[in-house]
Amino acid sequence: MARSLNKVMLIGNLGRDPELKSTPSGQSVATFSMATNRRYKNKEGEWQDETQWHNIVAWGNRAETIATYLKKGSKIYVEGRLTHRSWEDQEGQKKYMTEVVLEYFAYLDPIPEGAKGAGQREPVPPPPQDTPESAAPDGEDDVPF
Repeated sequence: MARSLNKVMLIGNLGRDPELKSTPSGQSVATFSMATNRRYKNKEGEWQDETQWHNIVAWGNRAETIATYLKKGSKIYVEGRLTHRSWEDQEGQKKYMTEVVLEYFAYLDPIPEGAKGAGQREPVPPPPQDTPESAAPDGEDDVPF
């Protein structure tokens, strides 16, 4: 059977404080919006900024940690999977939402004061290998041949 992949990786800022709720069974769930930005030059050569908004859902201990230590404006790295759901509102209208279900996250701001020693901070992922910082000086390869 062929494998498939549903993976989302985002770096951005929280657009609002996380909202923490519990399901009837007691499972914690946090929701928040996240903004990612893109800067590009238009046809006239002027810089343009474009912001995309993403709905994020975190479950369990991750939800509680996020709701405790993050707030509007916090910079965060998120990995997760894309999901779509639909429901009917009170007027009977069909509503749709696309969300990222958080599977991993890392703070990108300094560690929040209350989180030091709490043992709940997720590790920061290693930087990608193709960043300019990881390149050899003067463009030379470090390969011996």
